[in-house]
Amino acid sequence: MEETDLTRLHALAREAAHPDGAPSCRCTVDLLADRDDGTVVRHGDLVLKAHAPGGDPDELRSRTAVAALPSLTDVLLPPLPVPSSVSPLPAPRTPFPAGRPLTAWPYGTPVDPDDPDAAPWEAAARLLASLHRVPVPPGLPAMRAPVKAALAVARMRRAAPDHPAAAAVLRAWRTVPEPGSGPGAYRALCHGDFHLGQLVRPGGGPSWRLIDVDDLGLGDPAWDLARPAAWFAAGLLAPEVWARFLGAYEAAGGPASGGPGADPWSRLDVPARALTVQTAALAVAKSTVEGRPLDEVEEVMIDTCARIGTLRTELAPPASP
Repeated sequence: MEETDLTRLHALAREAAHPDGAPSCRCTVDLLADRDDGTVVRHGDLVLKAHAPGGDPDELRSRTAVAALPSLTDVLLPPLPVPSSVSPLPAPRTPFPAGRPLTAWPYGTPVDPDDPDAAPWEAAARLLASLHRVPVPPGLPAMRAPVKAALAVARMRRAAPDHPAAAAVLRAWRTVPEPGSGPGAYRALCHGDFHLGQLVRPGGGPSWRLIDVDDLGLGDPAWDLARPAAWFAAGLLAPEVWARFLGAYEAAGGPASGGPGADPWSRLDVPARALTVQTAALAVAKSTVEGRPLDEVEEVMIDTCARIGTLRTELAPPASP
């Protein structure tokens, strides 16, 4: 985001946090994220997000309304009301630069990336299971996980068509069937972009909530398990951690894996392959734009793509945890 727009976003966040005015506030102010898919700033206990331009505002309003449902209070972080002068959703028009709609949320403490042993895998699994069991609200758009995988491949093709790793990524991508081409899958309310960065503890309390509704919608809940499944299959997530995550999900009644005793990979294989390709494609594109070599984790995902493309077998490891 341009510096002038970022300054304005911070000013809007301050206005939303202090609608009655606070000329000498000492609130914590921070830039939490600035990516193509959204810019997020914090002012005290309020977080303001400028969503990506070009999206469907009606779909974003629908997704934000889901986060406000009383039935999901313990699952999704609910949005905050803000002054009309800030023009948040669900206002029909949002005058922020470049047509970027705004939403406001309570600040929550994120997962500590420097303490992997404390990562809340079981809590995340239970939240996903609860989300997947909620009756789907009418009129909800499709969740965007399959679309994001395709967009990542397209981005790699534009940014790094001649990268040495691109061919392996594309071969793996060709093993992923078109969405909806296989047998009918279980349909549920899905997050659409689950990873540990989508968890916060509101007010610094003990309970976790899911954040970021940009990709939320109706779809196959196996896609919400796909990223940790892909990491496990690639050797980046320890077998015992994967077992804890999947066990907690199934114990909470999550439907994505088929339930205790079923072979989870019959449902997770295709989404996990797609997330492997997505991660590798983004790594190739970003490293090319940034003029740097692939890091160790990125190399692992490229190698996994090579295995998928060469063997054309299920991504699942040879032995279950």
